[in-house]
Amino acid sequence: MKAMRQLTAVCVAGAVLSAGTACAWAQATPAPTAHRIELTDRDAGRALTVRPGDDVEVRLTGVRDRGTAFVWSAPASEDPAVLRRSALGQTPTGGVTARFTAGDRGGTALTARRSCRAAPGSRCPHVVATWRVTVTVR
Repeated sequence: MKAMRQLTAVCVAGAVLSAGTACAWAQATPAPTAHRIELTDRDAGRALTVRPGDDVEVRLTGVRDRGTAFVWSAPASEDPAVLRRSALGQTPTGGVTARFTAGDRGGTALTARRSCRAAPGSRCPHVVATWRVTVTVR
């Protein structure tokens, strides 16, 4: 009987130590970290999936040449609740950079337009290029 009590005490102590170790391990496991995804002119038409908290950085290149400049509009999210723009910048050559943070789960698109701007005395083609990337937040 005494041996049975001792065995029970050892088993209970072992279970408590195991549970404590499991709890300590669970507390020490870091949460998933946010990722940064970079998109450029070449990613037009791409579809991608990100997680809530991830950053999507857009870098579109403008061109300035002989009196004309091909400049980008500010990239925009069709659903700011899914992808919220957190930063925006423009380059002297007509390029643009923007950062978006993934929020609510769902789908949206990032879009921007490139158009020509002519200096006085120069001419531009009447062409507007659209850049679009479909993003799903899961």
